[in-house]
Amino acid sequence: MKKVLLVDTNFSSAPIYNYLVELGYEVYVIGAKPNDFLAKSVKNYINFDYSNIEGTREIIEEMKIDFIVPGCNDFSYKVCAKLNSKGNFYGLDTIETNEIINSKDKFRAFATKIGLHIPRVIPKEQVGEIWPIIVKPVDAYSGQGMTVLHESEQTLLQSSIGKAQKFSISNEYLLEEYVEGQLYSHSAFIRDGKIVQDFIVEEECIANPFVVDTSRVIYDFDFKMLSRIRVEISLLAENLKLIDGLIHTQFIKNGNSFWLIEITRRCPGDLYSQLIKLSTGFNYAETYTKPFINEKFLQSNNELEQARIIRHTISQSKDGILGSLKFNCPVQIEKVIPLSTTGDVIKASPFGRIAIVFLKSNTKEEQSQLYQRTVKRNLYTIQEAE
Repeated sequence: MKKVLLVDTNFSSAPIYNYLVELGYEVYVIGAKPNDFLAKSVKNYINFDYSNIEGTREIIEEMKIDFIVPGCNDFSYKVCAKLNSKGNFYGLDTIETNEIINSKDKFRAFATKIGLHIPRVIPKEQVGEIWPIIVKPVDAYSGQGMTVLHESEQTLLQSSIGKAQKFSISNEYLLEEYVEGQLYSHSAFIRDGKIVQDFIVEEECIANPFVVDTSRVIYDFDFKMLSRIRVEISLLAENLKLIDGLIHTQFIKNGNSFWLIEITRRCPGDLYSQLIKLSTGFNYAETYTKPFINEKFLQSNNELEQARIIRHTISQSKDGILGSLKFNCPVQIEKVIPLSTTGDVIKASPFGRIAIVFLKSNTKEEQSQLYQRTVKRNLYTIQEAE
């Protein structure tokens, strides 16, 4: 029986783990958080900080691991790319390619070079010519350390830079034009540099302006814009010689314009894979996993479903003690994944979450009404313990 090491213990990686087990592999998970879902629920848990590359490599060699699979966070993929420095594993880009994709400054430079649509990067000496701007760490995740500044707030620039540096692993930051519009994600699977399957998902950041907590698959997205996005993603894949697998992109749309914001090659978190599967029937987590175990994936030959599903992460904008949730209207819950229990101190997003719920509607109109209630934060009330 071949052995697989899943480099993540978060609940979002559970569909990946389950698929590997179904295939008959001996699956191990590794991470330094023993209270994570997979750490608590599977038999083959390795309590080790996988950021220790040499230590993790020793474990892989001692256990004779055949395949490594990154989980649902950028750092996991980065670690796996480093573990694959000798090219003895499958489905992983080179360390250099991974750096270009996941370091905001390097990606912006590369994207500008090949002509992708991205927000303008602003040299510090040119600040004042363009407003508003956004200050970002070049290598932080989950919206941490970001600040949007308008012209009237330019006196806060230095403190915003300090905040970005605090959350940056490399102590580096990026200044760029802040573009406004609707946030979406384009999630695509590429084979031989060509897109064989993709999805458009509308996304909202409610509790935290930089953290997605509400989303739904869009089936009637403007085809002309989708075609332009596909051209740019294919261009990126060609220039970086990306290996077969997932390429997940967040972009902002405003009218007939769009800007690519973030690109990653790991499976998105908060059970994004389940949003796609519940909405369309497409085996997203399974398709993501295949390249890492040296299996080919094919374009779906079946017509995909068009279920009306909303994925929503229940969180809050300030710290509080969880008592209960009171829904303010009837809802059809397809699935709920509790992440906290009554009495827990829930940190403000992105550091705390209460649950992830998948809500189902029977028609497009019903879903639209439910989506708006969710976005306006009047679908439910978070109540503290009485």
